[in-house]
Amino acid sequence: MSQTKTSTSPPAAEEESGLGVRHALVVLSLLWAVALMPIVSMLSGNAQSLVAIHYRTTQIAWFTLSTALVGTFATPFVMKAAAMYGKKRIMVVIAVCGLAGDLVAALSTNYETLLVGRSIAGIYGPAAPLAYSMARDVFPRRLVGPASGFLGGSVGLVGLGGPFLSGWVIDHHGFRGALWFMVISTVVCLALLLAFVPESPVRQERTRMDWLGGLLLGGGLTAIVYGIGEGSTWGWTSGKFLSYIGVGLLALIVFLVVESRVANPLLPLSILTRRPVWTVLLATAVSSGAILASGLLTQLLALMPKIPHVSGGLGWSATKNAVVLAPMSVTTILMAVLAGALARRIDTRILLGAGGVLTAVGFGLGSQLHETVPQFAIWGLIVGPGVGLVMAITPIMIIGTVAPEEQALANGTQFLIQGVAQGVFIQLVFVVIARHGAVVQGTQFYLDSGFTNGLWLISGLCAVGAVLVLLAPRVKRLDDTVVGQAVG
Repeated sequence: MSQTKTSTSPPAAEEESGLGVRHALVVLSLLWAVALMPIVSMLSGNAQSLVAIHYRTTQIAWFTLSTALVGTFATPFVMKAAAMYGKKRIMVVIAVCGLAGDLVAALSTNYETLLVGRSIAGIYGPAAPLAYSMARDVFPRRLVGPASGFLGGSVGLVGLGGPFLSGWVIDHHGFRGALWFMVISTVVCLALLLAFVPESPVRQERTRMDWLGGLLLGGGLTAIVYGIGEGSTWGWTSGKFLSYIGVGLLALIVFLVVESRVANPLLPLSILTRRPVWTVLLATAVSSGAILASGLLTQLLALMPKIPHVSGGLGWSATKNAVVLAPMSVTTILMAVLAGALARRIDTRILLGAGGVLTAVGFGLGSQLHETVPQFAIWGLIVGPGVGLVMAITPIMIIGTVAPEEQALANGTQFLIQGVAQGVFIQLVFVVIARHGAVVQGTQFYLDSGFTNGLWLISGLCAVGAVLVLLAPRVKRLDDTVVGQAVG
């Protein structure tokens, strides 16, 4: 049966009193849910070099990639379940699943068990989009904007404070301390949700979940991503590599057939066939995916040890890396804030393309200048504004491309495609940097030439994202209301 919003409006006194204590506690609780995954990703990225050395593995890419992929593929199911059964209820469920995964990872005694835990933990990846949606459901109308803006500000808090927090944890307590910090963070998130966040009264009609579509999409893309990661070991023309790629592509073709026939598809093929939509989704996904993949590369470069003829890392502490990258984080945040004003006056295609060009130039420069702190600062100050533009303009372009009732669907689709691009790009980066490295006592190390080529690859992907913007038609002029919705 179809259900609609049934809650009554807040008391008049509460409406007039502004953001009261109860509302403030709800915002802070949702803020933690929004910031959870970025903090975990930052901890994982900074811990990966220590994990690789401790477990003597050549497969460190999967330490972060498994979490990201599971979160990506879980998102459509989680969002649909939340719409049917209640957003708070589903947020609690995915937080419990994430906590179980965090505990498995923290207690693991081998790398395989660690990956199982990090994969399970990926289920809480969709917590952020659910939190944003909750803000629209549980606050009085006049508080939705301020609350959403505060949640959006968590990006700045994580961008500035996250590196220093993760640096302190890892430098003082090692990678195991980082894993236990993830456990504590998820426990806090779960406790805040249960204590202070009310259930959303908004419901959609209960329909069948497209499990077959999800399995085909997830299985097909995972097979392709895994095959790319192992291609250099198996051989790019080997039967094993071609089998993984072939099976993955076949699964995706069957997925498209299934999606065109089911009543409630996982992906909205009807809007994806429209040129304004698919071109914007493609350009933003490639640009954002390349930027997200670059983080793991730069963290490996900074934190891996410096061993002549074995490892070309810089051997910095996680705290020093946070200090060095702080100027880039600041310029990213400042440009992201400025982007909202620019989008009201300048064609968003120009802004997204400019972001792609800046990141391409910055990472290209970084491929040649990445040995000292001043060199990092030089190219970081070019990359930072580019990252800010890409991340801020992406939701603005999507909202300007689709109808209001399609916005949530389009944003979820962009998140899914972006996650797939990120996974593929991460594997490509590790393939490139591993070609110039050595395996010593079971651990994969990377030479400076590998890091150089990896940065060139990221630069090229950012340039591709900038070029893809040319395919997109002009997005309609955005007024303050639309830009505010995108930022919120």
